[in-house]
Amino acid sequence: MTAPVRFPRFFVTSPAPCPYLPDRQERKVFTELKGPGADDLNDALSRIGFRRSQTVAYRPSCGDCQACVSVRVVAGAFRPSATQRRDLKRNGDLVVTACKPWSTAEQFALLQRYLSARHPGGGMATMDEMDFADMVEHTAVRSYVIEYREPTADGSPGKLVGACLTDQQGDGLSMVYSFYDPHHETRGGLGNFIILDHILHAQRIGLPYVYLGYWVEGSPRMQYKVRYRPLERLGRDGWHAFEPDDQAHAIAHASRRVGGSADEAVASGAASSKPELAGTDLAGSGMAPRTPREGFPPL
Repeated sequence: MTAPVRFPRFFVTSPAPCPYLPDRQERKVFTELKGPGADDLNDALSRIGFRRSQTVAYRPSCGDCQACVSVRVVAGAFRPSATQRRDLKRNGDLVVTACKPWSTAEQFALLQRYLSARHPGGGMATMDEMDFADMVEHTAVRSYVIEYREPTADGSPGKLVGACLTDQQGDGLSMVYSFYDPHHETRGGLGNFIILDHILHAQRIGLPYVYLGYWVEGSPRMQYKVRYRPLERLGRDGWHAFEPDDQAHAIAHASRRVGGSADEAVASGAASSKPELAGTDLAGSGMAPRTPREGFPPL
């Protein structure tokens, strides 16, 4: 006998201050990811603009604003710009390791340095080790922490300079949150390199897309996402390619902003502000040792 199809239950958060645009309120619609069908549900929801935070899939549901636009890079057609080629070259010696989604003290220390330099006073600035463990370890889908380390002469693990919490979906890689050493003396473009590395890996393993989360026109810290071409955005009638002129205009606007940089973290939203589901146990499991595996996860 075929098991009955169980449709997810959706919930809506109360209005809260928007983290991207001033003087606006945000609401989210969300559902819980759990059980053997969590990967399939996450895949389906991601194609209609949902993002994952721990065991919840959510998307904006603001009554008078549609500024948050889901974007994804078409990996197979991607060609790096001159600046992106430079970032690939100067960071191409980094050792990339796909680790199980277990948090470490080393990762948390890097995150703290990143947040204090790039997003002081932001929603994640007060995260402690348990919050970070929740962000990384509470997942019902195929997730990895991709670590970027400096090479060593003897092959032992080198200094951790970057990391990204990444989901592998049926049609691509979803970059949930990335962070890096903001004060490295010799390595510029680390944030850019992490995105480029995901795009090139998706090419190698035949995945068509890399999901970057939400592009928010008018939010300076979200403008870096338009620099990756070709880019698709989700509209009311599905995914469409950015028109080249529109994307070129957006890139020029992003480059003109004060303090502008492509070297930002990818985030699906405030990773620490997961919508609360009544009755769901969100207790952290503490810091755990990692089990690394060389290279990105295979198909």
